[in-house]
Amino acid sequence: MGGVATETQFHVLAVDDSIIDRKLIERLLKTSSYKVTVVDSGVKALEFLGLIEDDSGSNDSTRRNPHEVEVNLIITDYSMPGITGYDLLIKIKESTSLRDIPVVIMSSENVPSRINSCLEKGAEEFFLKPVQQSDVNKLRPHLLRGKGLN
Repeated sequence: MGGVATETQFHVLAVDDSIIDRKLIERLLKTSSYKVTVVDSGVKALEFLGLIEDDSGSNDSTRRNPHEVEVNLIITDYSMPGITGYDLLIKIKESTSLRDIPVVIMSSENVPSRINSCLEKGAEEFFLKPVQQSDVNKLRPHLLRGKGLN
């Protein structure tokens, strides 16, 4: 099934608790021909990536694990209830199987100390909301490097 077109299509996991922001980022990413998976919380992102069990607590062998889901980039809101985008960044960078996935943080608040701490912990970019097409255009070099194509 997976032809050449799907192999070169980058898969972006977008995480935001705001439906409006989720729809906006999804539309911008799809306009740029990315495959997009959207989730509404850090917990759901970690479940999707296989870092934590799903809510049912089942250890079902059909559940995704990081080796089955290829995500080329994660873009996440900074401020979310429960697991924040910053917490998500830390968990991804601490994971041996996921730490090479580029992470981009977005926030509606321009707080220099927050931006610096995210970049110091391994975020590739920090975008101010609302995210623009010009921001999405900055993702490609990170995607190419993550795939070893740069």
